[in-house]
Amino acid sequence: MIKDSGRVQVIDKIIDGKITEENYHNKYFLRVGSKADRYENIDFSHTYFDHCYFRNCVFDSCNFNGCKFLNSNFSGSTFVGCDFTYATFQNTEVDEEILDTGCPGYDNLKLKFARTLRKNFQGLGDAESANKAIKIELDARKSHLWKCWNSNESYYRKKYTGWNRFFAFFKWLKFKIEEFVWGNGESTLKLIRSGFIFWIIMTVIDVSLTGNFNEISSYWNSFIKMPQIFLSIEKPINYSNLYLSIIFIIRIVAFGLFMSILLKRFNKR
Repeated sequence: MIKDSGRVQVIDKIIDGKITEENYHNKYFLRVGSKADRYENIDFSHTYFDHCYFRNCVFDSCNFNGCKFLNSNFSGSTFVGCDFTYATFQNTEVDEEILDTGCPGYDNLKLKFARTLRKNFQGLGDAESANKAIKIELDARKSHLWKCWNSNESYYRKKYTGWNRFFAFFKWLKFKIEEFVWGNGESTLKLIRSGFIFWIIMTVIDVSLTGNFNEISSYWNSFIKMPQIFLSIEKPINYSNLYLSIIFIIRIVAFGLFMSILLKRFNKR
């Protein structure tokens, strides 16, 4: 059965004066502006903000649960003790400080909140704010995946049982491996560290094939020639084709990961 949602449309209006203890639940604000500089204990839950203008306002202990912010301007506004559970943002000007004060408490909700803001900032071309949002998103995702298979909290034990808990472990393991290798696409230093570890492994393998484990000079000679082998400048005849193929694949993947980091971190519109 389909029923009317009861959503009230507020179109082409101005909100004036200090607003306290008001109920704006389930409204549709279209082209609504604000002359008020402070909102306290306002219930905006499940309200749509479409082409609205709320610059330099203070929102204190307001409920934005399930709100949608579309093509609006909240630049310069601050949010203190507000609830943004299930809120989404699209093409909306909002300061990155909202990530410090507005994140929901639960990891899965914090993940969704940071993700929608990250997409919003990317759409606006705000690379620095998007980078901050993705760091919070990754931290929340790591904690969430850990709890999916290891936490004794009732929410996770009820939702992830049996095989779901088993598969959740491998999702967490995959995340941890990617975090170690290249910081899930956010750390050039971790990618360089992974490359150095592979360099050491190649050195040990080369010593086992062509050198002497008891001579330090063998390790040094192998160490300095590994970049040439890694880049296929030199192809030792005592290396198997399988091993050379593995090196080639790792090289292609490593350069791909490096370029991905550069594009994400430094590409600005």
